[in-house]
Amino acid sequence: MTIREEMEQREKELLSPYASLSIESKGRDVDEPQCDIRPVYQRDRDRILHSKAFRRLKNKTQVFLTPKGDHYRTRMSHTLEVSQNARTIAKALRMNEDLVEAIALGHDLGHTPFGHAGEAVLNRLCEGGFEHNEQSVRVVEKLEKEGRGLNLTWEVRDGIRNHQMSTMPATLEGRIVRLSDKIAYICHDIDDAIRARILTEEDIPMEYREVLGYTTRQRMNTMIHSIVKSSMDRDDISMSEDCFNAMKGLRSFMYENVYKNSVAKTEEYKAKLLLERLFEYYMTNPDKMPEQFTHMIMDGVKKDRVVSDYIAGMTDQYAIAKFEEFFVPKAWELT
Repeated sequence: MTIREEMEQREKELLSPYASLSIESKGRDVDEPQCDIRPVYQRDRDRILHSKAFRRLKNKTQVFLTPKGDHYRTRMSHTLEVSQNARTIAKALRMNEDLVEAIALGHDLGHTPFGHAGEAVLNRLCEGGFEHNEQSVRVVEKLEKEGRGLNLTWEVRDGIRNHQMSTMPATLEGRIVRLSDKIAYICHDIDDAIRARILTEEDIPMEYREVLGYTTRQRMNTMIHSIVKSSMDRDDISMSEDCFNAMKGLRSFMYENVYKNSVAKTEEYKAKLLLERLFEYYMTNPDKMPEQFTHMIMDGVKKDRVVSDYIAGMTDQYAIAKFEEFFVPKAWELT
């Protein structure tokens, strides 16, 4: 018996009857030999962690564009906080932690530079629309590894695709990530907004503080405990009604007071104009993209989709650098 097989057997013995067992995965689009050490979901997690798309998250905006400070969240730190929240819940409920972590680490791989401002631009300019959850799946299926993709299991891709509140993952592990994502960004965005002096703790409506807590730590702790208590020994992942309603209310409060705040979005219109100009440039000059993307066009993929793929993969800094290269005059030098 291999180490992997021993680990699969331990999953059967130790995990909840509602957990997703590695040995019962629906598998990959392309069959491949099993690893002798790692079950399939652990292997997927490792593939995501070592991907280029994951490394680029460290230089992509979460909420605050180009903030002056070392402690504001980026898309990567957000992803790691989602992963940690999800693993805490999964461990308490005896769910498959490898599957939870793989989904969490991959859920935002398709996010654009400049956060949701960039997503809005590509959604408007790309004929088929653009949603970061679908783009995350596209990254792992078609764009990573020079177009070969990561060949992840069906369950991981399902969890990545359905991590938004408007959809529902097929596995309980995916549902854990879905709620952990909301807990993470609500709590850490409040923390960042207070750091940026856009909010104070006292600005948060008392009706939500009374239910969830009076500090970021208390609110996160309350919501995580609520999920664990409400979901224990059940074939579902949920929160208590009062916590869920308070979380939704706090999310709406953040949209009105932070995500749409003029201070937080001071530079957003510039970022949108920058990405619009880059999109127009690459639509006219597709040969300026790397060969992987020009080959996609030659293979019949619509040009606006390919241009969106390329721009979505950029970090904030790289997008700015390409804009400067194409549109900002350089000093003339004698040779």
